[in-house]
Amino acid sequence: MLVLALDTATPAVTAALGEVTDSGIKGLAERRTVDPRAHGERLAPQVQLVLDAAGVRPRELAAIVAGVGPGPFTGLRVGLATAAAMGQALGIPTYGICSLDAIGRAAGPGRVLVATDARRREVYFATYADGVRVTGPEVAKPADVLVAADRAVGEGALKYSEIFGIPIDDRVLFPSGEALIALAAAQVRGRAPGEQLTPLYLRRPDAVEPAARKSVLS
Repeated sequence: MLVLALDTATPAVTAALGEVTDSGIKGLAERRTVDPRAHGERLAPQVQLVLDAAGVRPRELAAIVAGVGPGPFTGLRVGLATAAAMGQALGIPTYGICSLDAIGRAAGPGRVLVATDARRREVYFATYADGVRVTGPEVAKPADVLVAADRAVGEGALKYSEIFGIPIDDRVLFPSGEALIALAAAQVRGRAPGEQLTPLYLRRPDAVEPAARKSVLS
């Protein structure tokens, strides 16, 4: 079964295509562009590129997997809206996966801290043991993160490496599309019903509705 994966929870815009079989998964194509200000412009072309690279048409897809964050409001909703719209148009299920989980899985064995940039001098973070999440996800200032890991991954870990004080693996900075597919493989194989893609913000968006004006008569 062919599965498309999307993630826009970080500055990276990622699209990947994989094949889920009874015995495992096979990555077919993956594209990533790091551009924090152009998620909306970059994602659709990335999707087309991975489909073209594998010679796959959208109607051949069996499911779509999307990283649900945590991540900044504007970028994150681009990926989720795209995944939901494609799933509805194609009549196929969509599955949501925590974006930090994809980084944690790609980081491999051992106890690993995953941290991505949450802006406002904060990070989104979680801790993993052999690719499985054991704490988090949470958002905090780097100095307030309880580091219970042997190494750290993610662009937030790299940005605040001096504060975390543990080795940084800079080979794993952003969510892997193949890892997203692997994490949803059991649902795909079982043909589980699709899920509503609910974004994991962990805090309120920067843009809020203005407070109602007080009446001059009150």
